[in-house]
Amino acid sequence: MSGSLETVALAGNPNAGKTTIFNALTGSNQQVGNYAGVTVERKSGEFFTPHGKKLRLVDLPGCYSLDGGSPDQQIARKVLLGELEGEERPDLVVSVVDGSALERHLQLTLEVIETGLPVVVALNMVDVAESTGIRIDVQKLSEELGVPVVPMQANAGKGLLDLKQAMRHPFPVPAKADWTPEERQKRVLRICETAARRRDSYSATLTDRVDAVLLHPIFGWGFFLAIMFCLFWTIFAIADIPIGWIEGGTEVVAEWVSAKMPEGDLRSLIVDGVVNGIGGGVLVFLPQIVMLFFLIGLLESSGYMARAAYLMDGIMAKFRLSGRSFLPVLSSFACAIPGVMATRTIDSPKERLATIFVAPWMSCSARIPVYLTLVPLLFTDMTSVQKTLIFIGIYLTGLITALIVARLLRGRMGEDKVPNHFLLELPPYRAPQWGYIFRHVLGRAGAFLKNAGTIILAICIILWALSTYPKTDSEDPAEVLAHSAMGRISHVVEPLVKPLGFDGRTGTAILTSFAAREVFVTSMTQLFHVEESEDEDETLTNLQNTLSAATWPNGDKMFTLPALLALLVFYIYALQCLPTSAVVAREAGSWKWAAGQFLFMSGFAWVAAFIVFQVTKLFL
Repeated sequence: MSGSLETVALAGNPNAGKTTIFNALTGSNQQVGNYAGVTVERKSGEFFTPHGKKLRLVDLPGCYSLDGGSPDQQIARKVLLGELEGEERPDLVVSVVDGSALERHLQLTLEVIETGLPVVVALNMVDVAESTGIRIDVQKLSEELGVPVVPMQANAGKGLLDLKQAMRHPFPVPAKADWTPEERQKRVLRICETAARRRDSYSATLTDRVDAVLLHPIFGWGFFLAIMFCLFWTIFAIADIPIGWIEGGTEVVAEWVSAKMPEGDLRSLIVDGVVNGIGGGVLVFLPQIVMLFFLIGLLESSGYMARAAYLMDGIMAKFRLSGRSFLPVLSSFACAIPGVMATRTIDSPKERLATIFVAPWMSCSARIPVYLTLVPLLFTDMTSVQKTLIFIGIYLTGLITALIVARLLRGRMGEDKVPNHFLLELPPYRAPQWGYIFRHVLGRAGAFLKNAGTIILAICIILWALSTYPKTDSEDPAEVLAHSAMGRISHVVEPLVKPLGFDGRTGTAILTSFAAREVFVTSMTQLFHVEESEDEDETLTNLQNTLSAATWPNGDKMFTLPALLALLVFYIYALQCLPTSAVVAREAGSWKWAAGQFLFMSGFAWVAAFIVFQVTKLFL
């Protein structure tokens, strides 16, 4: 809440240096949360002017215009117009402008001036502008806009004191907007002609020379694929190390609690529901989420992510999506939850919904334990190259299906009422801003723990209750599970999974893995009485040997090639992640949309697995 403090809003295009200025002004005195009623992130903090006046600073979402329909743009517009409930209209706006991209960034500045609020322009990256031969007459620019203009190099801390001086009380008088929205672009061009001078002779910059390679029609795609391969390899290879620490730590805590508490339901709730829920259901996702956002932050900060979206725009357009959908799709390969949240920057509500709908079809990291269990059973004595190719095929199956469904869905949704154009700014390549990256990673990780983590924990506790009650005197884990509510539910659904080649135990394992897919492996280990070992690889090998030897009551082999293929296809397509459904409901604004997505993906997975099993058993 702002209290009695006057509020200053920071507005600007993405990559203009807005967040750098916000962090420099507020230091560690920041608060991060969501705008009331919506899930767009809000950052606010406090700082003092050189005259000792305390002000509240609000960092608005970066946007190219206030006229768009994306949640970010709507929030920025509503805040500036004082139309957002729970957020007071700012008393002053600092419009952050990239000096090397004056023509594009002044468009938003004029829109901000049109709101009638006092405005100060922070002319950032003047060093970059000068290095590219652009000379800006700051005084002339200020006269043309009718507002104070402060030249800055925010990443080096230059100009911050002058900016604070410009925000001293009383605030500047609002400038008169003597142009219409239709005349805005002409006004921008006239201001640039008057206030900016470029070198007469053009010479290619370093960014131009690098782009000639990275955006090349052939070589550009080669670099793109290599960068994406390195990104995924890094996530899966390095994140495994802290995941192992978390799993080991969870076991230690669970053993410690078990040793300190008497046996009973309360101990079972704490150990199996809370400790394993936090460790195995929440924290175990954190390394890959942190690694993903670190690498995405690195690509964004260096300027490459915009190039990747540019390259992908042509392909996404064939499926009636745009380059804006690339980042959510990419994020979903690690975890669908941040992928769904990343759709906030998409202007078109229909494209946003379509992207949210198909994002969980990307093979996230939670599916990997299931794949690692099933693939060796399908293909024995594989080489590492064969294993890699099979995994690539699995990932491509989910991706291609998602894009086809997105195209069909967009076709049924119809065109947008207001045409949306893919406007993308290609910032110059620059050294990564490590401070921004680490704050970005910490913010995302904190949001995951606070929002998704609580939901996952609640679901884990509910599943524990369903797997525990009603109780039986038997000490056999399989019989205990069969007697519980979960076991009875699985007995009811057994006729549904039998046409796919699965028995009731496999059906139960599928049910228990709705909170997190990795639970499937643990459940199968218990249900098939597999000897567990302290070595996970040894346990996995024991499970694979047990499943290979499992038979139906009539003696027929249970996990035949058709059944294994059907199970693999089911896990590629099924939305077995209730936390993702909760996030989808929040981002789409309706539980109906989340429920529809859940039912559609579950139904699609069942039909696909049914076809695979019934067709392949005719030939195999």
